[in-house]
Amino acid sequence: MKLDLDEVTVGYKGVPVLNDVSFSLNAGEVLCILGPNGSGKTTLFKTIMKLKQPITGMISIDGRDISSWSFDKIAGYIGYIPQNYSPVFPYTALEMVLMGRTPRLGMCSIPKAKDIEIAMESMKTLDILSLKDKAFTKISGGERQLVLIARAIAQQTKLLIMDEPTNNLDFGNQALILNQIKKLSQKGMAVIMATHVPEHAFLYADKVLMVKDRGVLAFGKRKEVLSEENLRKLYGVNLKLMPVVSESYPSLKVCIPGVL
Repeated sequence: MKLDLDEVTVGYKGVPVLNDVSFSLNAGEVLCILGPNGSGKTTLFKTIMKLKQPITGMISIDGRDISSWSFDKIAGYIGYIPQNYSPVFPYTALEMVLMGRTPRLGMCSIPKAKDIEIAMESMKTLDILSLKDKAFTKISGGERQLVLIARAIAQQTKLLIMDEPTNNLDFGNQALILNQIKKLSQKGMAVIMATHVPEHAFLYADKVLMVKDRGVLAFGKRKEVLSEENLRKLYGVNLKLMPVVSESYPSLKVCIPGVL
């Protein structure tokens, strides 16, 4: 699978919030999007999923313009995990994962044994099968995120979009979610992830997109984009990138703000 954005401008009622976004993402790659609050990241995600139409530009999957695609066809390619998700009804974790099968079912159809098997296998992949009978509203934030990832796996999509997936999670659950994202990419899924933590991009990204002031500040491979100069421009603060000595992550750096 390949996703291409060609000079895409997104916004509301014809008013741009993010202009001229162009990038390509291939199967198995992780794209981290960095940018201040209100820079248009969520609007961009909604536009890629066809919940909004782009003001200008073209979005294509495998070389095909998606502007005429149905929502069911889009759902066959793209899964989405929002920042916060709180269902009204106390669905079980398994029922939440089964919702990922909806695009694969016919009109007025109910999940069949095969769909339940796929949902269970998705939960097993993430080692959360023990949650299947628990109410989604009663489990922890990290467990909820894993259930939503399992739902995307059950949806059998080729691209997973995650809007700040580690928001409000403790350190352990952040590591758990990010490691699962890496595993999914290693299995061939393309992932787009918005984050406010530059270290996440150093650890997990293949490509990085920086957005600020209604435009693209930088896009490219991780090593090319994650520089002190770009990060200073992005966040408007003085900072220093410090290397971390690690055999597992030889290119890892940490971002220390306020360094003169």
